[in-house]
Amino acid sequence: MSDKKGKLIIISGPSGVGKGAIISELFKDKSLNLAYSVSYTTRQPRNYEIPGINYFFVSKKEFQQKIKNNDFLEYTSFINNYYGTSKSYVQQLQFEGYNVILEIEADGASQVMKNYPDKKHVFSIFIMPPTFKVLEQRIRLRASESKSVIEERLTKAKEEFKLQDQYDYVVVNDVLNHAVKEVQKIIKDNINF
Repeated sequence: MSDKKGKLIIISGPSGVGKGAIISELFKDKSLNLAYSVSYTTRQPRNYEIPGINYFFVSKKEFQQKIKNNDFLEYTSFINNYYGTSKSYVQQLQFEGYNVILEIEADGASQVMKNYPDKKHVFSIFIMPPTFKVLEQRIRLRASESKSVIEERLTKAKEEFKLQDQYDYVVVNDVLNHAVKEVQKIIKDNINF
């Protein structure tokens, strides 16, 4: 517990750019005092998912009540389910002194940047691939999705690239450990001023 309020760190970028890998490495640096923002969803948990770790699983009725209570920094509906970031959850972690990582897509990131009440305690980082072709190769090599879903992700990535100017920082993930070091430096510069 700290008497210094933590920061909200928005990390965004297209699917396949390596946000998860970068964040995984960041959590190894205990000096950053990071906490991960767990999202709310109305979808059913998958076998391997742990409530409160992967998501807070709630009913549509509970989610809609949270919307009415203005408790989301951002939310969206996707394939008949809601997903959202709780304002009270994030702020509680910040008041406990944690720097909260919010890994989120560009639409949600722009909602958070618009709606976050405390501008001096939030900053955003957009992760870019070195080239679109590299991103396409990474997504195709995962071989975990159908061709149509891959095409959808690539189309969305092109749209997201156009939004990078809305972010405080842009980091190119060409070599993972270089990108991690760059993001670490950005975080340290922001949490220590």
